[in-house]
Amino acid sequence: MWLSPDQLADRRERAATAALEAGRAAGLDADRATVLHDVFSVVVHLEPTPVVARIPVVLPPGYTPQLQHARQQRELDVVAWLDAHRVPVVPTSPLVPRTPVRHGGFGMTFWELADVAADHEPYSGVAIAESARLHAGLAGYPGPLPFLAPFNEAAPGMFAHLEPCDLLGAADIERARAEYAALRGVLADPTVFAARYPGVGLQAVQGDGPSHNVIRTTDGIRFSDFEDVSLGPVEWDLAMLGPEAVAEYDDAADRLGLRRTDAGVQQLMDAARRLQFISCVTLVPRLPVLAEGLASVIESWRATDSHAAPN
Repeated sequence: MWLSPDQLADRRERAATAALEAGRAAGLDADRATVLHDVFSVVVHLEPTPVVARIPVVLPPGYTPQLQHARQQRELDVVAWLDAHRVPVVPTSPLVPRTPVRHGGFGMTFWELADVAADHEPYSGVAIAESARLHAGLAGYPGPLPFLAPFNEAAPGMFAHLEPCDLLGAADIERARAEYAALRGVLADPTVFAARYPGVGLQAVQGDGPSHNVIRTTDGIRFSDFEDVSLGPVEWDLAMLGPEAVAEYDDAADRLGLRRTDAGVQQLMDAARRLQFISCVTLVPRLPVLAEGLASVIESWRATDSHAAPN
């Protein structure tokens, strides 16, 4: 059942109220929660404090509170490490403990309020060269991370729940599941991937299109939204951006002394990311705005040759 506008508004209000109550319980002198953003997560400013809460409201089927807590803790840890190493990120709030909080049925994290520039627009991308600079910073992250978490952690449950609908027919679902299973043969285990692609190193990657997950602030761009931070090849962060973007990245990588992308791995990441997007059809009833964007991805995928295994 698709959520109605009234139901979406109610979800937003409940998430904002939960964040305000959790912030007060953590010692913040907040008296209202002003919604800044509402898509996969509701993002609220806990006024008048300089604290922003991010509350995910659209989660994959079967995604337990324990899985969400681990995912959010990874993000907090990685961002704190990047901030300490002077990589431009939106930092965690120093006014509350650096740990996820669960309140009112919602898991949430707390962040420093950014001084947003006048020209900031959500999901408005920056030069791909910025992704190379981020990868240079992420390369040294010492903590443990799951391998390609968006592909391996969330997508299996979403594929299991796919049903024929306006966006996908039964034949589409059969093909997508077969292709996903074939790619999992290489992408479920980092040792298997490394054996297949021995010249391609693995490192911490942002996990969800870092060139578009930025906030323009009065002192420059800051990377945000590291919920999908993972161990993986840098090509994952360039998936589906196209050859011009990859060429721009390679030029920046040369200047920074980083590895240039591998064409075969980039093709593999493009295919994997496309299938991950297709699995997100299961989320459309809870986030109807997804439908239009996913429709174009599905049409592009239908135009590609069906294949059972990576090259």
